[in-house]
Amino acid sequence: MKLVLKIGGAALDDAAVVRRFAHAVVDLVLGGHRVLVVHGGGSALSATLREMGRETRFVDGLRVTDAATRDVAVMVLAGLVNKKLVAAIGAAGAPALGLCGGDLRVLQAKRKRTRADLGLVGDVTAVDASWFDRLWSHGAIPVLASVALGTDGEYYNVNADEVASACAAALQADALVFLTDVPGVRDADGSVLRSLDMTHIPSMVERAIVTGGMLPKLEACNRALRRGVGRVHILPAARTDDVRLLTNGGIQHGTEVVAR
Repeated sequence: MKLVLKIGGAALDDAAVVRRFAHAVVDLVLGGHRVLVVHGGGSALSATLREMGRETRFVDGLRVTDAATRDVAVMVLAGLVNKKLVAAIGAAGAPALGLCGGDLRVLQAKRKRTRADLGLVGDVTAVDASWFDRLWSHGAIPVLASVALGTDGEYYNVNADEVASACAAALQADALVFLTDVPGVRDADGSVLRSLDMTHIPSMVERAIVTGGMLPKLEACNRALRRGVGRVHILPAARTDDVRLLTNGGIQHGTEVVAR
């Protein structure tokens, strides 16, 4: 199976979660599966910006990114966060190679156009998935940071959920899993939905049942399913070991987003 696993948020700040995630990735690879790891690192980026005395502002779950913030994003996401994940996977027993979208031109992006000016926030326009196949063929696990290079030569901060969705679609992945800080998608009464039909997402957004960082995540789920990805799950990072169940019966926690 081809699997895309996205990890981000506070999970990346929890050394125990990162270790369990790394071991789960290695177990999947040793089981014969091809795994692409995509990561964000928003909490680490926010912490670094605070230490530098810079404010962070979000619009619809997306970070407003001026040139200075973008430079810090490249430093934190493609640097420290990426290399910590690579080290954790290596310690778990398999070689990993850290990349950002500019490396090998794996990702290309353009400036995101929305009702608000987000600055140097990008939309993925192209994925060269052949590089993932090449790395897999050499026994390496690709670990991709959510920074992409634009045709204008600028680096763009791209939402990691969007990166994972675009890569999963380009690979025609069998499954895409988003490991998150929350138990899953909640209904109006606060209960976690085990299954969510993607056709219900627009009404949930309209009724403000879904807000903040879950907005780009569900759009990424929707886009992946429409582009041929087999299965999409939103899984709490505390249950990271459950990703092993993708290959033998399915995940029992979090929310599966489905296309009816």
